Amino acid sequence: MAVDRLLPTDEARDLLALTREIAAEQLAPRASADEAASAFPRDVFALLGGTGLLALPYAEEYGGGEQPYEVYLQVLEEIATAWMSVGVGVSVHSLACWALATYGTDEQQKRLLPDMLGGDQLGAYCLSEPAAGSDIAAMSTRARRDGDHFVLTGTKAWITHGGEADFYLVFARTSADRSRGVSAFHVPAGTSGLAFGAPENKMGLTASTTTQLVLDEAPVPASHLIGDEGAGMRIALAALDGGRLGISACAVGLAQAALDTAVAYATERKQFGRPIADFQGLQFLLADMSAAVESARATYLHAARLRDAGRPFSRQASISKLVTTDAAMRVTTDAVQVLGGYGYTRDFPAERYMREAKVTQIFEGTNQVQRLVIARHLLAEHAG
Repeated sequence: MAVDRLLPTDEARDLLALTREIAAEQLAPRASADEAASAFPRDVFALLGGTGLLALPYAEEYGGGEQPYEVYLQVLEEIATAWMSVGVGVSVHSLACWALATYGTDEQQKRLLPDMLGGDQLGAYCLSEPAAGSDIAAMSTRARRDGDHFVLTGTKAWITHGGEADFYLVFARTSADRSRGVSAFHVPAGTSGLAFGAPENKMGLTASTTTQLVLDEAPVPASHLIGDEGAGMRIALAALDGGRLGISACAVGLAQAALDTAVAYATERKQFGRPIADFQGLQFLLADMSAAVESARATYLHAARLRDAGRPFSRQASISKLVTTDAAMRVTTDAVQVLGGYGYTRDFPAERYMREAKVTQIFEGTNQVQRLVIARHLLAEHAG
């Protein structure tokens, strides 16, 4: 079912129409098969890049679409509705570009951004470690200065596009200072000393490759340091605000797909001589699912509009991530219930949606971490 959207411009409406066409013709028909085969759809990212959908929130002068986040996220939602792994991949690529687009020097941006945003390259974001997830200050990956290079050593975990990406935004410790000792680096694929673990055997998003990234004395030019040395924690935390909105949009897209599947099944499946959609108990379940999807969408759009207006949105980004991903888990679980026994089989996509929804409550900061972030903002705002 097409979502009725309020969009700010005719250009935005054209973008959404293009996205829906690509999603219906190129993404949805192959999602189940590629997920079952754990096949990374690099050709799909090339297609999206060629149409400009990989670079929507970035400046036109460097190859971006210069669209507000309100529009970019709704495009992302449409992609995720058709294929969640691809939606998450687009969000991660955008996250990997953000640091250089925001904190890079003019020279860095002119030299690197056109290729990063041009559609041929795919990026990855490397913050978490085996023993340091949300605790950035516990990071152990090191970057030591050696002439005109930094030499990076350590292991990053849970890297979306690991081994598939063309560049990696890597955060590494340049000093022992807990809050000002982390720096950000643009690391091209093919850098010596860069290696990857075996793909993680995940519950869902199996077409999205996730690996460890191992840095063994990997030399990175000092010209690839992003922002000031020691500014990495600030860059990482600011990037995550936008990344959480990306995951929010993907979660809503996934929930919308589950709702559509449930409604279609309920109108076709007959019991006691009539469609099960005629039964009030099931109608109430569908109504609750629809209310969860709509309210979740409104939550991420509010945060996006604050961001577009240049207003603080960190608390709202965490609220959005919490609300949308909990909604996705609930709606996908209910979709399985609507389909009954068939919902538990792989003949229908509902069980895949449920498996894919679970990780949205975990990555980009678990929902328990989001509650901490929200509470701390509330208390700081009250104290201020």
